[in-house]
Amino acid sequence: MAAEPARKRVLVAGASIAGTSAAWWLQRRGFDVTVVERHPGFRDGGQNIDVRGAGRKVLAKMGLEQAVKDNGTGEAGIRFVDEHDNEIAEFDVEELGSEGPTAELEILRGDLARILYEACGDDVSFRFGDVIKAIEDGADAASVIFESGAREDFDLVIVAEGVGSSTRELVFQGENEPRWLDVTMGYFTIPKGQSDDDHCRIYTAGEGRSIWLRPDNKGTTRAILVVQKEADGEDELSPERQKAFLVDLFRDACWEAPRVLAGLETTNDLYFDVLRQVKMDRWSSGRVVLTGDAAWCATPIAGIGTTLAIVGAYVLAGELSQGPSLQHALKRYDEIMRPFVEKGQGVPKIAPKMLQPQTRFGVALQHAVLRVAAAPGIKQIATKLFISGADEIELPDYASVYPRN
Repeated sequence: MAAEPARKRVLVAGASIAGTSAAWWLQRRGFDVTVVERHPGFRDGGQNIDVRGAGRKVLAKMGLEQAVKDNGTGEAGIRFVDEHDNEIAEFDVEELGSEGPTAELEILRGDLARILYEACGDDVSFRFGDVIKAIEDGADAASVIFESGAREDFDLVIVAEGVGSSTRELVFQGENEPRWLDVTMGYFTIPKGQSDDDHCRIYTAGEGRSIWLRPDNKGTTRAILVVQKEADGEDELSPERQKAFLVDLFRDACWEAPRVLAGLETTNDLYFDVLRQVKMDRWSSGRVVLTGDAAWCATPIAGIGTTLAIVGAYVLAGELSQGPSLQHALKRYDEIMRPFVEKGQGVPKIAPKMLQPQTRFGVALQHAVLRVAAAPGIKQIATKLFISGADEIELPDYASVYPRN
C-alpha cells in the first residue's frame, strides 16, 4: 500500500484570535500547524470585544458559539451619563439584540483567545517565547530562522500578529500605509466600585476626552480613557510616560476620574493604543500571507475587528484546503475578504470627534442628540450607526476535505 503523502506544514506567527482561529481551521483541514508566539506563555487578559454577524456564524461552525456565550462579560448595554452619573441615554442588549452597540457575544479578548487556543488541543504545536527573525522564501518552501536559533522549512507562513507586526515588516517592508484616526486609548483593569453594574457607562469629559467603565466576569471593572487628538509621538512613549500622559490629560476631569486615575497608577495591565488602521495593497508574497490586524487592523472604533479576524481565518483555511494551487488560494482569499475589510474600515474620522467633543457646547449638543437617539421608535434606527457591516459577506461553504499535496 502506498504511503499517504506528507501533510503540508504551516507556521502561524502570533497566538492571537486570528492566529488561533487559523490554526484551528487548518488542522481540521489536514495541515500540520505550528504556532509561534513571542510571549513566554499564553496571554490572558485584555479588554471587552464582541463577535457579530458572520463571525458568530463561523463560531457556530466551529461548535464554539455557546462556549463564547457562557464566558461573556455580562454587559447588558451602554449607558451615557453626565458628571453626576445621571443617565442621558441607554441602549440595552435585551431591547436591541445584536443590532445594538453591545453585542450578544461580548467577551474579554483573553477569554476568547483561550477558548480558541484550548479548542486546538494537541493537534496544533504551540511554541511560546520565540519569534521569527528571518524568512527566506523559496520555490519549494519558506525557510524560517527563529530568534532561538532554530531553522525550519514550511509550506506557508501566516502572519497573524498585531497592528505593529515585526514579521510583516520582514517581508512587506514599508508597504503598510497606516490611516491614523486621531485617537489614543488607554485600557486597564481597576477594582469594581459601588456604582459599577452590568452596563458600560460612558462619560464625556470635554476637551476631546471620554471615560468608559465596562463590566467583566472577573469581579473587576475594565476602564478605558479615550483622547481625541492628532498623534504626536504618543506611539513611542515608554510605559511610564504612557501613564503620565493619561494622568496629565484627565486629572481635571469630573465624574469618576479620580477613582479611575488612582487605578491607573497601580495597574499592571495598561494597554496603550494610538489608533491607526493597517492599509496594505497586498496580503501575500510568495509563501507568506497576512491575516487579522497584521493585514487590515480596523481599530476598536470600527467594532468589527474580532469578526474580521475570525472570518478571515475561516476563509484563508478554506481556500488553502481546496485551491488548485497556493497562489490561486491566496488570490481567492484576497478577493473574498478585501470588500468586507474595506467596508469594516470605513470609519469616518469625524466619528471620534463627535464621541469626544472639545467644547462645552459640543458636549451639550452630543447629549441632546443622544436623548433623541434613545427615544422609542428611533433607537433601533439610530443604533445601526454604531455597527459596521458585520454580516456583509457571503461565507463560502467549504467542503470538509483535506488539502491537495
